[in-house]
Amino acid sequence: LLGPAAEGAVSVVPAEQLLDTAWADRPSWAIVPFEQLQPRWKVLRVDGASVLDRNLDVATYPLIVHAGLAGSERGIAKLQEFLGPAPLTNRDPAKMVVVLMTGVTALTRGTAVRMEANGVTYPAQDIRDWLLEPDITHISNEVSFAENCPPPANNESVVFCANPRYIELIEDVDVDVIELTGNHLLDWGVEAMELSLSMYDERGIPYYGGGWNLAQAQKPLMVTVNGYTFGFVGCNPAGPPSDHATEDRPGSAPCNFGLLAEQLGPQVRQLREQGVIPIVTLQYLETYSYTPTDQQRVDFRALSEAGAAIVSGSQAHQPQGFDFVNGAFIHYGLGNLFFDQMWSLETRQEFLDRHVFYDGRHVSTEVLTAILEDYARPRPMTVEERQALLSAAFAASGW
Repeated sequence: LLGPAAEGAVSVVPAEQLLDTAWADRPSWAIVPFEQLQPRWKVLRVDGASVLDRNLDVATYPLIVHAGLAGSERGIAKLQEFLGPAPLTNRDPAKMVVVLMTGVTALTRGTAVRMEANGVTYPAQDIRDWLLEPDITHISNEVSFAENCPPPANNESVVFCANPRYIELIEDVDVDVIELTGNHLLDWGVEAMELSLSMYDERGIPYYGGGWNLAQAQKPLMVTVNGYTFGFVGCNPAGPPSDHATEDRPGSAPCNFGLLAEQLGPQVRQLREQGVIPIVTLQYLETYSYTPTDQQRVDFRALSEAGAAIVSGSQAHQPQGFDFVNGAFIHYGLGNLFFDQMWSLETRQEFLDRHVFYDGRHVSTEVLTAILEDYARPRPMTVEERQALLSAAFAASGW
């Protein structure tokens, strides 16, 4: 179909060996059927088009084999009756679900100054389409709304609150899931977090990893799209203890370093047994390094081994590397999303992870890259900026 290959340029490898062969001989390119995609492959664009784009024009995409049926009218009718109304294809957009995971959001301090000056939706103006496209858009909102929050000042305060008007930004980008594992949720007291929870409840925005009390904070959040159910689980091992929920007080879900497999593992395994796709996020120890700590690797990998499809670090103010365990994708830290840390290149760099599921299975992750401008506004990276971040993150991953 593609014509003769240049001598020595192409190898034909048994399907079950193809991925390991490509990883052992990097850089390598391969052509694989869509239904055989898995997260360790990076899907490349061809003439600007990707099979991960739901609006892909299949009529012009070059790596396609068309299949047809020929026979008697009666035979074709019987076969269509047997196959049903679904299209005969290995890539049905109706079976695709896109989940976007992001890092730290803190609508306070310098970010809030810019929102007051330029409008509440200013931070998202350059990446709004990225946030609107997925079926499920996640943010980790670490700062509670407070009626008595003072006017923002561009200073180095580490006691945070957000003006309730800033919920407009969350609504504008159509956030579907809010993570509440952050370690600043109770900076402004219990009343501020209770106000925030009420605001989410009034707007029908579900949350997990925190809540009105310990029982709710520890409960997985179920989200169903196109008939597939995702279970979001999160906790905060970093503390401080004053941030944790109790039986009768709101806060983040507590957990402990080194014990995450014992504490979250049973939930993850139960979700798998129920046919739910588990996604685990953690407010882990904050380190300013692309390379995760040894204990971080142990904890994140243990949750993958328990059955999580994705394990994602929500704590990192500097992006971190990646890992794969049992076919599951691990991202140790995504960096900031909306937060004012302009003081280094590393804290300005951001990952937004676009996870693509097909027929209930995680098939690919597209890492979107942004860089923070003006203390508030991430924009898509240039080619050179993206190459620098990916090179650093891949090196930290041992790739």
